Formats: sequence, structure tokens, C-alpha cells
Amino acid sequence: MPSETNVVDSVDKELFIGGKWTRATDGKTFGVRDPATGDVLCQVADASPSDGVAALDAAVAAQDSWANHPPRERGEILHRAYQELTSRVDELALLMTLEMGKPLAEARGEIGYAAEFFRWFAEEAVRIDGGYATAPNGTGRFLVAKQPVGPSLLITPWNFPMAMGTRKLGPAIAAGCTSVIKPASQTPLCMLALAQILANAGLPQGVVNVLTTTDSNGVMEPLIRDGRARKLSFTGSTAVGRTLLEQCSEKVLRTSMELGGNAPFLVFDDADLDAAVDGAMLAKMRNIGEACTAANRFYVQRDVAEEFSRRMADRMGAQTIGRGTEEGATVGPLINEAAVSKVTDLVDDATGRGAKVLTGGSAVDGPGHFYRPTVLADVPTEARMAKEEIFGPVAPISVFDTEDEALRMANDTEYGLVSYLYTSDIKRALRVAERLEAGMVGLNQGIVSNPAAPFGGVKQSGLGREGGTVGIDEFLETKYIAVAT
Repeated sequence: MPSETNVVDSVDKELFIGGKWTRATDGKTFGVRDPATGDVLCQVADASPSDGVAALDAAVAAQDSWANHPPRERGEILHRAYQELTSRVDELALLMTLEMGKPLAEARGEIGYAAEFFRWFAEEAVRIDGGYATAPNGTGRFLVAKQPVGPSLLITPWNFPMAMGTRKLGPAIAAGCTSVIKPASQTPLCMLALAQILANAGLPQGVVNVLTTTDSNGVMEPLIRDGRARKLSFTGSTAVGRTLLEQCSEKVLRTSMELGGNAPFLVFDDADLDAAVDGAMLAKMRNIGEACTAANRFYVQRDVAEEFSRRMADRMGAQTIGRGTEEGATVGPLINEAAVSKVTDLVDDATGRGAKVLTGGSAVDGPGHFYRPTVLADVPTEARMAKEEIFGPVAPISVFDTEDEALRMANDTEYGLVSYLYTSDIKRALRVAERLEAGMVGLNQGIVSNPAAPFGGVKQSGLGREGGTVGIDEFLETKYIAVAT
């Protein structure tokens, strides 16, 4: 395992614009902190609006040549980047753990997951197709072509700092789109490392440009309103997504939005409880609960509610809290103190309304931003956490009696990203899965994410899909050519 200092030192801390590393024009930097200790790991360039314009200039200048780059070669670049990611798993996982906090085992899993997006879209690059047809009246022909949408703006969150980058960059590169990508200020190091990996793989200058900044709106809004970028892909909160959609409307940008979630986890009385608890732990505790796909509300049928709750409390209470680099640590820190305060407020609100703490229920004294894995029973539907994302290691459990009641509770939210469902009855499984208002359903499994499957939600959880065979379509325009014969 490489040392912490060597891993941080190996990453360039400047902006990546036009294939070159460059300081911010005003020389400003900001500190990247280890959420487990509060210590500053390093300083990185803090881009200004003028740096943003320079990055867009570079993307625009490279667009035509990259759009005409042979699809096979675009795919080969992605494949070489995939190979470097997989060969450096330990080093990159440590980097992620230091800046984001997740335990090393999870960080290694994310590097593998991130790499798979590059491998998947390396293969999709050569499968961009079109069509040829005879006009219904027989007097002409229809040609249909798929072309790159153009320079794209990509904004990624802090909770999956490598995978969210590859999930957006993979299809953009494969489709022939250049991009300006802005990672979250809490976790810029993974994206900077990814930029170097792509350069090592032979990506031409200007195809991918990276802006690290603490002034996200000040840097990105002018680029959205500039008119030369033709696409925005954003992963983050619904509130920010709404603002970005308003900004995009001025120039009618194509948009992909992967926004908030409030995932229900349904356990029926005929479910395999061992499998349900295993799935619940995966759905709740992936990334310390800091995931839009995290199970946020547990609805358990009355006859098995007490047993399920007891097993969950035993499993959650047995987790080991610690810095992600510590051997045996299974629960790392939340990203910052504000995250701890939010989880604390939501738990206090629920217990104030009658919820019972079965395990956990409080923050851990510093240093670092830790919260104890928590299980709450008898959580009333009017509790705030029934409506708001928890984004932390808290499992609130409520009871239901009938299938219709479970569905009513599950769908009673403005969000619709993912739902989870455990039952042994295949008819019920299909019936409930079809009625759940979500873009994805985990049927008897606690993880749905897969690069080969379409990821995205309905209602206020977003627009469009990432991954799968449709993921590349988000970066392609359809052109119809009418041919006289």
C-alpha cells in the first residue's frame, strides 16, 4: 500500500485546461480536508470565472476534430484508461479515502466500478448507429444519423468522486463530445488523477478540461449561459438541479439530471429475512449512507417488523467506526460537520415525535465527522426523515399492514430514483415493482447500480439516464436527412 503522503503528492493540484496543467489566473487555492481528522491534505487551484471561459474555449476548439476522431480510436483511449484505473486500485482507493472518508474496501470497490464505465463505453463507441428507410410513398429515402451533441458541461458530486466522473466522461468521450468537468470542492483529487490517466491514455488536448473551484455557480453559470456549450450533465441535489435547469433554459441546453432520492425499502411478511437484512445493510450503508440510492425509509409488514428491526439493530450496532484507512473500520466519517448536524437534527426530530432508538442515535465526539450507525423503530410518517434525504447511517423503520398501504407510503414523496422490494411471491414482486414510482427497483437485492444498466429516476429525481445502452444517447443528437430518388 502506498503512503498517504506519496499518494497526495502524486496528484497535480492545478487546473487541467487544453491538455496542460495551469494555475488559477488569480493564483488562488483552497484546502482539501480529510473528513476523518479535519486536517488539510493539500491545496488545489481555485478557478475563477475567467478560468472557466478558458476551459470552454479549449473544449470548443477541440470539438470538431474530436467529433471526427475514429470511433475505434476513441474506444481504445477509454480502454487504456480503464486498464490504468484497474492497475492502480490501491493507490487511487487510498486517495479517495483520504479526501472523502469511505473505508478502503469500499473505495477499492468504487475504483473498480468507475473503471467499468470506461470499459463499457469503450465498447459503445463503435456501436453508434443510424438508419436507412424508404419513404412511405416510395419517392424518397430517409437517412438517420447520430452525431455528437457538442461541448458538454459536467458537474459531479463528492460522494462517489471517481465513479461519477467516469459515468459522465465515458459516454461523452465515446460519443465524440469535448467537455468541461467540475468536481465537488470537497473531493477534487480523484478527478485531477482521472484527468492525468486520460492524458496518459492518449486523449487529445482540450477534449477533457477540469476546473476545481469553491465558486461553483460563479464559474459554471457563465458557461451555461455562454451558448457554445450544448449539454449539461449534473449529479447533485434537486434544489441545485432546479436552478441549473432554469439557467439552461435560456440557451435550451440538452440536460441530464441525476438528482435527490428518498428510497423506500419494502419488506413483506413472506420475504427471506436473512436476505432482506443483508440487502438492507447494503442499501443503507453503502458509502456510509451518503448516496442518492441509499435506502431512506424502511417499511416492514407488521408480522415481521419486530424481528427485522432487531436483526437490523444487531447488524448496525456491530459496525466499527473509524478512519477509512484503519484496519477493520466499516463506517467512516460523514463529509463535513454540516452533514453531521443534519443527521442529528433529523434523528432528534423523529425521536421527538415518538420514534424509538434501537441502536446508535448520536454523533461521535471529534476529531472528524462521525455519526453512530442508527436504527429507529416506530418512525411516524410525519417525521422529517420520511420526506428528506438522510444522507447518513440511519435506518428509520415503520410498519405497514397491506400491500396498498405499503405502496401509498413508498410513493408519498416528490422523489423517484430507486425503490427496494423484498418478497418471495413472484406475482406480488411484479405487481408492486410496476406500481412503485421509481426509475429503478431493486427486487430482492440491495444494490442496483451497474454500468451496463440505465441509471436514473422519475419525478424530481431527475431527467435522462446514465449507463447502459441508452447512456451514450444523452450525448448524441439525431439528424434526419431526406434524400430524393
